[in-house]
Amino acid sequence: MMLIDLKHLPTSDELLGSDDTPVDNEDQNFVPNVLLFLLEYIWKSRDDWFFAVDMGVYHTTGLNPKVPVVPDGFLSLGVERRKGSGSRKSYVVWEEQDVAPIFTLEVVSQTPGGEYDEKLAIYSKLGVSYYVIYNPKFWQRDGHLPLEVYKLVEGNYQLQLGEPFWMPEIGLGVGRCVLPSDRLQREVLSWFDECGDRYLTTEEHADIERQRADEAQRQVDLLLARLRSLGVSNEE
Repeated sequence: MMLIDLKHLPTSDELLGSDDTPVDNEDQNFVPNVLLFLLEYIWKSRDDWFFAVDMGVYHTTGLNPKVPVVPDGFLSLGVERRKGSGSRKSYVVWEEQDVAPIFTLEVVSQTPGGEYDEKLAIYSKLGVSYYVIYNPKFWQRDGHLPLEVYKLVEGNYQLQLGEPFWMPEIGLGVGRCVLPSDRLQREVLSWFDECGDRYLTTEEHADIERQRADEAQRQVDLLLARLRSLGVSNEE
């Protein structure tokens, strides 16, 4: 076993950047990116979180701190939104005040990637509170559910029930949906509030604002028409 020198760990500049391994299918990027863009809107006034897609997480709980684990998506809380006002090449736990991700996501592909065993063991040792496995296409092959949420309880992951599943430590729920604005009608993951209501996308918020503006204009037009019927001109 390799002994880790915790006093002389490499810096982020000395470590490799994002994972260069090609994804197996588009869902591995599309699904976590939907969660990221939703968070950009939901938490637009907050600077204490970081969500990454397909980025290496370097940590000291494995055999070698130079070998990262690469989730399809992960969320950390209590860290800088932008590291030193710049972009991260990777997430280096010892440069983040030892804050490990609180949430990791794996999207299962045609080629099994150890989501149900190897990565589950890595994330539990790292201390990730919530580990989500999204398996919409191959769940029957793997003998699992299409969506599984695991919570770390006393060092071990326990499969949770209910969807959307509320995560109080994060202040968000996670579950499946089809976004109304997606003409391709693709199933994705989304964030939900404590009441189980899905957070709307920026497009949906824009549609609501347009509808409100149209309704306000309609009311103005009705009022003007009524005034004209009473003999009152627009100028008056």
